[in-house]
Amino acid sequence: MIKLIVGNKGSGKTKTLIDMINNSAKTTTGNIVCIEKGMQMTYNIDYSVRLIDIANYDVSGFDMFYGFITGVLAGNYDITEIFVDATLRIGGRNMEELAAMIEKLDKVSESSKVSLVFTVSCDVSDLPESIKKFVI
Repeated sequence: MIKLIVGNKGSGKTKTLIDMINNSAKTTTGNIVCIEKGMQMTYNIDYSVRLIDIANYDVSGFDMFYGFITGVLAGNYDITEIFVDATLRIGGRNMEELAAMIEKLDKVSESSKVSLVFTVSCDVSDLPESIKKFVI
């Protein structure tokens, strides 16, 4: 399952993501991973959540981002949820490439039973139609 938290800068996307992460940490039976660029959420999320600073891995573009996420999943079969903050800062602002990555990850999510949640800093109207169904 894929969920997109969409809104312009300052609309509370990261706060919503942090709340979702901490609620999941209380109830999940698997592992939770949070990917962000920089380590801003270090003291805001539950200690049991694996926090990854993607800036350490020189990921650029949505193809590399897709490979990174699937690599994380391949490395640990116990992951039940992945949360990603600042998706466009990581992959770039090309909405068609974002849509392609989300559609590929939707297939991975279904087969691996992993929930993926992304924050996307833009207006919902800026998203391609194909991924608007994932907006919460």
